Order: sequence, then structure tokens, then C-alpha cells
Amino acid sequence: MSLLKFALSSARAAALLTIVATAALASAGCGDGQDVKHAKVASGPMPEGESWSGVYFHPVYGYLHLVEEGSNVVGRWKRADQSKWGELSGTKRGNVLHYTWKEHTVGMVGASATTKGKGYFQYKMDKEDRPMLDGQFGLEEDETGSDWHNVKQARMQPDIKSIGGDSEGIKPGGF
Repeated sequence: MSLLKFALSSARAAALLTIVATAALASAGCGDGQDVKHAKVASGPMPEGESWSGVYFHPVYGYLHLVEEGSNVVGRWKRADQSKWGELSGTKRGNVLHYTWKEHTVGMVGASATTKGKGYFQYKMDKEDRPMLDGQFGLEEDETGSDWHNVKQARMQPDIKSIGGDSEGIKPGGF
């Protein structure tokens, strides 16, 4: 009888050890993927005579309209293929803007119609002394993951209200 009790308790211990090990591995696997990615970019002075307000172009994301209001910057864009439009809102410090964004799929409703995340832009001058935004955006809480570089367009005034869908305009610092 004592040999049978020992065998049963050993089997229970092995089963318990298997459960604990599986839970620990699952937890460790989730923890690695859950680390939020933050931008490691230092702010500096804004180039002389420059402003965040303007229209910027990217071949995929189309024209990004930004308006500066105090320390806040709001913006909207419509993709070049007209499939999606988005909005962002953030706070600037010198030549760096940290923002939150949402992008809406045209003609689609429901939870899967909108993606969201965070990102940053660094305002710079390129080799030809043209203003540009050098940055990245990430999904959900991530601030990095995909590049987003834009060139400021000369002689174009931002018109945030010209871009959008069913939602109203963005309020400074809002979302």
C-alpha cells in the first residue's frame, strides 16, 4: 500500500510540476511580447523660422495636414490610394512631437474598421534644406515599429476639415 501511495503522490507531483512549468513558460512568452516600445529620440531646438503647421507628403500615407496650437499639434491624413484616413493629436517639445493616432478604413464599420497607436516625429531639415518629419509609429501602446517620413510641401496650407469621415474635428490634446 505504501508503494502505491508513493507512486500516486509521485504522479500527482509530476502532473503539478508540468502544470506549473507550462504556466511559467506561457507567462514568460507573453511577457516578452508585451513590452511597450518607446521612441528613444532626444528633442532639440526647432529649426529657425520653422513651424509644425503645414502639409507634409508621404507616397503611401498621402498628405498629412498638421496644425500647431500652443504645445499641442493635431493632424489628419488620407492615404494616397484613398482607402483610409487618419487623425493624430500630440504634444511637441522643441523639434519632437509625440502623438496618439487613429486610422479609419473607408466604407467599413465596427471594431476592425479602426486601428490605433502612438508615434513620434522629429522635425528636421534634409540635405537640400527642405523641412521634413522623420519618425515612426506603432500599434496600440507601442510608439515605434514602422517608419513614417514626410516632406513638408511649400505653399500648401493645412485644412484638417477637408479630411475625414463620420467623426467631428479633433480637439487639441484630444482623442
